[in-house]
Amino acid sequence: MKHWLFIGAFMVSISNYAQKTKVDLNSYNFQEIEQLQKKAPKPVVIFLYTDWCKICFGMKKNTFQNPEVIQKLNEDYHLILFNGEEKENITFLGKTFSYQPSGNSGMHELAKQLTISEKRTSYPTTIILNTNYEIDLLIVGYLNAKKLTSILNKYLKH
Repeated sequence: MKHWLFIGAFMVSISNYAQKTKVDLNSYNFQEIEQLQKKAPKPVVIFLYTDWCKICFGMKKNTFQNPEVIQKLNEDYHLILFNGEEKENITFLGKTFSYQPSGNSGMHELAKQLTISEKRTSYPTTIILNTNYEIDLLIVGYLNAKKLTSILNKYLKH
């Protein structure tokens, strides 16, 4: 019996340790990115999502919680989690973008600008900007952790 109690206590302590050592994903807004890029230029990953998008929720819950993805993004990129239906004005690179209502919904001008190369804006969309804020890569759809890690690694080698 004492043996089982010891094993149980050991498992609880390991679980608590693992939870405490979990690394948080660093994400920023557009204004913060401009300041960060002056100090530590890195490619910028923009994850474009909406609150109603179940696939987006799945990526946030699974892909962006993966330890390898978190480590790669935190070390080599700056990340922006951007709701394409954000209602607040955003000033980025000297231009102010705003929400454009359309019936019962709408879209933020910046989301539309970032996806201008596509015929329409879809969610989720993952965008990589180079250090000059030029779009180098735009991927529409769900990316699992393995695929996103592979993309991030390949991008750094290009």
